Amino acid sequence: MIKANELRNMTIDEIRQKTESLKKELFSARTEALSGRIEKPHRISDIRKDIARCETIMKEKANAR
Repeated sequence: MIKANELRNMTIDEIRQKTESLKKELFSARTEALSGRIEKPHRISDIRKDIARCETIMKEKANAR
């Protein structure tokens, strides 16, 4: 889980890269869940929350300009 303070210390480009990697991770977690071999099903909701957190911080940074 990513903390908001960690994201605030990152640049917008770093946050975008993190968001993209989280989306790829979410995709793979969903495919594992569909095939029935996911070990930690709660990880899907954690990833979704991390993506939302990243997008919120990016919006905050964009509005602060």
